[in-house]
Amino acid sequence: MAIRIEDLEPLRDYLYRFALFQLQHSSSAEDAVQETLLAALEKPDSFNGQSSLKTWLTSILKFKIIDTQRRIYRDPLLLAAVDGEEDNSDFDVLFNKTGHWGSDAPRRWEKPEASLEDKQFWAAYTRCSQLMPKRTAMVFAMREELGLEIEHICQQLEITATNCSAMLYRARMSLRLCLDKNWFGNTP
Repeated sequence: MAIRIEDLEPLRDYLYRFALFQLQHSSSAEDAVQETLLAALEKPDSFNGQSSLKTWLTSILKFKIIDTQRRIYRDPLLLAAVDGEEDNSDFDVLFNKTGHWGSDAPRRWEKPEASLEDKQFWAAYTRCSQLMPKRTAMVFAMREELGLEIEHICQQLEITATNCSAMLYRARMSLRLCLDKNWFGNTP
């Protein structure tokens, strides 16, 4: 199936927003989109029409995002700009001596489906994810937003499963605290 530039252009904004959400850096997102479109134009025969053009391009973009994240993770100059990892002591106050939720247990979320459709929720989520250390946010995005298995994340970033799990824990706890404060209006 032949792919023309005119077919790709209307999808550019969608692809850019998707990449920007994942990478949190405009020039990295633009580069990933450019690489995606170039790959599509270089190998148009790999699009067989079994899915929509948008779906096919998004799947290519996901791999380009992973490649970009891998470069960021491995490059010492890029890592120098990455925030330091936080330790787990920030979360210790949330649990009692037996490791169960303390007096500040998560509040009941009455209608989670409604929040998922709410643009304000996604704005709060984005702000909260931007407050996380970059590597922690990257691992969380790879697992929860791109749907990669922990084993694959560890291979891509050359980290151990224990390190990956710890980073996912920190990310989830950070999001929980931030959303509890900035979305649910609860102050611990």
